[in-house]
Amino acid sequence: MSEKKMTSSRRHNLKSTLLAIAKTLLEKEAAQLIKDKETYMAENCPALSLSGSLQDIQEFVKKLHQQIDKVDEERYDLEAKVHKAAKEIEDLKIKVVDLIGKFKKPALRKVRMSADQMLQALLGSKHKVSMDLRANLKQVKKEVKEEVPDVDWRKNIEDKAGMDGRKKMFEGEA
Repeated sequence: MSEKKMTSSRRHNLKSTLLAIAKTLLEKEAAQLIKDKETYMAENCPALSLSGSLQDIQEFVKKLHQQIDKVDEERYDLEAKVHKAAKEIEDLKIKVVDLIGKFKKPALRKVRMSADQMLQALLGSKHKVSMDLRANLKQVKKEVKEEVPDVDWRKNIEDKAGMDGRKKMFEGEA
């Protein structure tokens, strides 16, 4: 199947149409948001009427404080729910990555560290440990080689010289 490429004018026309549709949808959404806000405010926040004595105003302020406290409690509860949901989402993402098994292990760097530095890093800076690595090595006794008696090599050569010496050499080996 050969697919024909779209001409640039057709692509431009489609793009402008999509942008126009998106713009009208955004305008409708903004208008709906304003309308929803107005209806919510009309339901939950009655019109303010401050005509009356000082005692009436104090009672009104107390009611406002109670409503503020109630709204703060709801906000706190919602924030806790959102935080819990976000944490669950993160845990699920980690589980998905573990199940897929495509987690890339980071490349480890070579670190030159002496034994003392390594122990200090593992045990913390409180423990000053100096370690003598040679103290733990196994002691090995050296075997003493048997000393070969010092034979006069001149005499040995004279014995092996001639046919008699060769005979002795072969007899000695066999």
